[in-house]
Amino acid sequence: MSKPLVTILGKTVRRVAKLRGGGSALPGLVVEKIDPDFIKNTLASLPLGVVVISGTNGKTTTTKMVVELLEGQGLKVFTNKTGSNFTRGVAAALLGEVDIKGRLHADVAVLELDEAHAVHFVNKIPPNYSLILNVMRDQLDRFGEIDHTASLLRKIACATTSKVVLNREDARIANISKSLDDKKVNFFGLDEGLLQTFPSDDDLHNNNLKSHNSIKADVVLSKFAGESATFTIGNESITTNLKLTGIYNVFNAAAALTLVRAMIGDIMDQKKLIKSLASVTPAFGRGEKLTLNGQPLELVLVKNPSGFRLGLKSFNPSKYATMIAINDNYADGRDMSWLWDVDFASLKKTGVADISGVRAYDMALRLQYDEISIKRVEPNLKKSLNDFIKNNSGKPKRIYCTYTAMLAIRRNLNKVTQVEVIE
Repeated sequence: MSKPLVTILGKTVRRVAKLRGGGSALPGLVVEKIDPDFIKNTLASLPLGVVVISGTNGKTTTTKMVVELLEGQGLKVFTNKTGSNFTRGVAAALLGEVDIKGRLHADVAVLELDEAHAVHFVNKIPPNYSLILNVMRDQLDRFGEIDHTASLLRKIACATTSKVVLNREDARIANISKSLDDKKVNFFGLDEGLLQTFPSDDDLHNNNLKSHNSIKADVVLSKFAGESATFTIGNESITTNLKLTGIYNVFNAAAALTLVRAMIGDIMDQKKLIKSLASVTPAFGRGEKLTLNGQPLELVLVKNPSGFRLGLKSFNPSKYATMIAINDNYADGRDMSWLWDVDFASLKKTGVADISGVRAYDMALRLQYDEISIKRVEPNLKKSLNDFIKNNSGKPKRIYCTYTAMLAIRRNLNKVTQVEVIE
């Protein structure tokens, strides 16, 4: 079947899916069935090729940062902005951008990919650049033990043709460099004084904080306080304000800076780079700020102990009404035992107003063990959200939620306030 015909069919399915309120990845799934090489052939002509961003935590916001930093350098960037990070999600995103003949008018593709699906992707389409963020005990029912997940990320790095950016402070990620040519690798890292704030998975479980400062990093997060962050870039110290919320996003900014520097090289305009970084806002659901009845409402995605821990540390619960929504659908991971590795002590003074989602009672039991007061437990997300809004009018609100719970909450909030539509 010709590419224009495949494109027309795909765009038709996409339009019908939107009208029916269907999932964003469905058109991509259809196109993959009728033309398995659709993605490969569409991306083949891009001047700067393909960038793959993967890892356990922070993929979506880091991808958004990289896209906006590259656009600030004057490049036209294609990306899978929905955060649907399987190959069918990439195909669906392409259908929204290509012309009727299936041509993509862009300089580079920056793709967020799930660890396992990224391996399938790079086997067919070797990326020119890759960024490997971290590896955590996340969704073990899908990927197996943490060393297996690290092996998947190593395969992505080894398939990369130009530059690989690695996290110096995550031993499993840093060790990937041993499989690569030294000239192919750039690192991002932390000042030693910040290691306790951003523990690796082993640090989190063993309290074995150690630096890998013997490895030279291209960009180092030196310090941060409030909305200000200082990065050591090469031999220069640069301080900037950030609109990003969540301390985890500040470290991800160092990763994004390192990748863009590796891609652009000597022609990069560093002043524009920092200006672009200062204007980046969180990706949807990742510290996203909405306004409801004149009060802020924040959505914080949580999916593993480290992410939940850093989320709780990032946001002061004082004066906020808190809701937690936990699902165990495939995209969330079925195994919710990780909730027992999260310290919820910061919520002790304020308590939690509402708990919802498929695993609401599991979450409630976990909080009871930390002696956190709970006002309501309601598994039905729509009802729980309505109660949360109704019973906390006039108060700022914050919702910690797993991925599918976040999508459902955003859909319901879209009926009562302005929510950015992600296509």
